[in-house]
Amino acid sequence: MTTGSDTLVAVEPLVPVVGRASTTDTEAPPRQVWVEIMTTQEVVAVGLRTILENAEGHLSITTKGPLNARLDAEPDVVLFDVIKLHDDDGGELDRLLRQTASCIIAVDRTLSPVLGRRARDRGVEWRVTLNITGDELVTLIHDAVAGALDESAVAQEWDSAEHLGEAAGLSPREGSVLGLVVSGLSNQQIADRLYLSINSVKTYIRSTYRKVGVSSRAQAVAWGIQHGFPVRDEV
Repeated sequence: MTTGSDTLVAVEPLVPVVGRASTTDTEAPPRQVWVEIMTTQEVVAVGLRTILENAEGHLSITTKGPLNARLDAEPDVVLFDVIKLHDDDGGELDRLLRQTASCIIAVDRTLSPVLGRRARDRGVEWRVTLNITGDELVTLIHDAVAGALDESAVAQEWDSAEHLGEAAGLSPREGSVLGLVVSGLSNQQIADRLYLSINSVKTYIRSTYRKVGVSSRAQAVAWGIQHGFPVRDEV
């Protein structure tokens, strides 16, 4: 339609193109995740580090800590090889569990179940074995960072049915009593701690002696230490 010299032109509204990104859009950089590998065996450390640092995906995994990290920065995930507990008192693991927010995952050794039980008894909830594949290891880290280990097909939760001394035929109660013996408690202290009569404690101790093949308290303590019972009183 025209009026004098003016021309009115109908202009269609601009419609955005769906499914095509703007040329100014950029992808967010991968999230950087720090995975600390703690082991006494170089071959294990190199193998785990190589898999993680070459993994592709939306996580950028470093095993040496992020650049320019604060001095008090903590790893997102710690892969703690239980072999470290062979000659270690567990103090380092205790610090990680009690003083950091890092997710601690034990690298369990199927040929040394005692070491795994030590990690479990100190409070580590999750474990994997060295049979894990590279893809599974990367998936494990993704699950840990996402807080989804409960739903993970890779991480294994410690079997709560297991207890120290089980392999020798000790009942959970006998294992508890022996643990307190190893910790240095007297029969009366054990009775008070476990709400048992002194005679019941003596009965459990005698049955424990018989099952593990010892005849004295000193021998029972030595057996307990050799089989993963903590020396310190942590109950």
